[in-house]
Amino acid sequence: MNEETKKIIQDLNDVPAMPNIVIKALNIVKNPNSSIKDLGNIISCDQSLSLRVLNIVNSAYYGFAQQITSIQRALALLGMNRTKNIIIAVAMKPMFSAGKNKNLWEHAITTAVGCEYISEHLNISDMDEAFMMGFMHDIGKIIINLQEDELLEKVNEFVKDGSNIIEAEDAFFGTNHAEIGAELAKKWQLPVLLTNVIKYHHNPLKSTVPVECALVYLVNKLVQPHYKQENIDESYIKCLNINIDRPEILRESILNRAEILISDLSM
Repeated sequence: MNEETKKIIQDLNDVPAMPNIVIKALNIVKNPNSSIKDLGNIISCDQSLSLRVLNIVNSAYYGFAQQITSIQRALALLGMNRTKNIIIAVAMKPMFSAGKNKNLWEHAITTAVGCEYISEHLNISDMDEAFMMGFMHDIGKIIINLQEDELLEKVNEFVKDGSNIIEAEDAFFGTNHAEIGAELAKKWQLPVLLTNVIKYHHNPLKSTVPVECALVYLVNKLVQPHYKQENIDESYIKCLNINIDRPEILRESILNRAEILISDLSM
């Protein structure tokens, strides 16, 4: 961690804390003696979360044939890791949507859906891990967006003009959202793989897990509002060992799937 990253985090009065229900869900999934019933117990204590889980499991996103009316049945169909992902996506929404983060949650969900989608169809990575990598990749922006408005506006102007966001943030803050995000991930005790992806999702070749970082890099580029194919660095995509003939079609598929999940999670 460089000095500027350390200073930005230390200068915050309150470093964002991981929601308690997320900590519980992560601990349950990590514990080999836990069961899907344990996840069900924490969901059942939160009526709003219970309703969202049932809404999602009955939606077109998962496409189960029968109507599911019980939380335990829903979780049995979803499985431990997918249920954990839903809990995290719902519980983190307030943090990802507060203040200047208004578009961060939707971008996180869209990237998560894209990573899951590509992993499922091309067998690049575990699809549940891929979802979480996509969802968490920009957590450093939660802290970056607490910095001075004037500097943030300058960064945004540089990026709109075609500058690399990491280089622009480094120029104005002396650090960037990827570095800060990795430190936040360590404070939250997130898995090493996830921390690595957060740190290197803009520079996959610097990572010890370049395939996972390249997956997040690709989807992050594809789902940008002003997507341009020429903005994708092909040297990173080579890590994935895939050939994307029509990226526009892939982009459209991801955006359509993400729209369903965003709608379901927002109800």
